[in-house]
Amino acid sequence: MRKLFSSVLPTAVLTAAAGAALSGCSATAVSDFVKPYRVDVRQGNYVTQEMVAQLKPGMTRDQVRFVLGTPLLTDVFHADRWDYIYRFRPGKGDQTQERRLAVIFEDGRLARLEGDVRAGETQPAQ
Repeated sequence: MRKLFSSVLPTAVLTAAAGAALSGCSATAVSDFVKPYRVDVRQGNYVTQEMVAQLKPGMTRDQVRFVLGTPLLTDVFHADRWDYIYRFRPGKGDQTQERRLAVIFEDGRLARLEGDVRAGETQPAQ
């Protein structure tokens, strides 16, 4: 009988002490301390300024695809327009970055670029 109380008593004392220690903490203090891990989410085509600088007017569709990769969006109603869209949402923080580039073709050749990615600009830090 003495052995039973000696093995159960330390476990019960530790459990009661842990419960008393945690009951003093508020729920917000615990949730501020314990946060889940969140991954960085990258979606779309990552197009750099160096890639855009390689594009020249008059390039064919195959040449543009070689430089930029396959476009994220190709519209059936606008066959002469390719859209490259990139979104980055960091796991730590709420700053979602979005970049867009539209490649416009005329007669199967590169005519112009539209969007916020331009040759010669500096790349924002990620």
